[in-house]
Amino acid sequence: MNTVLKNLLVLSASALALQAQAVPYTAIVPAKSSVTFSYKQMGVAMDGRFKKFAAQVNFDPAKAEQAKASFDVELASVDAGSSEADDEVVTKSWFNTAAFPKASFVAKQIKQTAPNQYEVQGTLSIKGLSRDVKFPMKHTAQGKDGLLTGGFSMKRADYSIGEGMWAKFDVVANDIQVHFSITTTLGK
Repeated sequence: MNTVLKNLLVLSASALALQAQAVPYTAIVPAKSSVTFSYKQMGVAMDGRFKKFAAQVNFDPAKAEQAKASFDVELASVDAGSSEADDEVVTKSWFNTAAFPKASFVAKQIKQTAPNQYEVQGTLSIKGLSRDVKFPMKHTAQGKDGLLTGGFSMKRADYSIGEGMWAKFDVVANDIQVHFSITTTLGK
């Protein structure tokens, strides 16, 4: 009888664990998440980050093809390394946050490429200009949370970031590397 009870408990626990894994991640934890970028200025590597962003996510790692995700970044929350740089990049020549306060990304397709590895395709919109992007993403389970990490390269000229005297790439490079580390939580 004792062995039967133990086996029943193990089976019940296994069934509950499988049910818990089937619940999708539906929210992000901003305090445990980051959106950063890197670029070169006068040949010197520079780093920055955005302090405010929000996302709508519905991601089950086992059913990636059914996932939905959108992401908004408040461009005025930029930290480009100094207050002078922060003040400059929100101007009309750069992000023009008065007219375009947010950058957005909407996923069109997420497909699994290997265990815990995915390819994300979607549309990135900045300053009223939209471009298709594709990038790898990794999922790491962390208890009831999931960590989604990845990044992509973009050309600032594709989004008119750096107009006028900044349109040339001799001072600030055209290539920008965007990185994200997003902690998500399970839905109910």
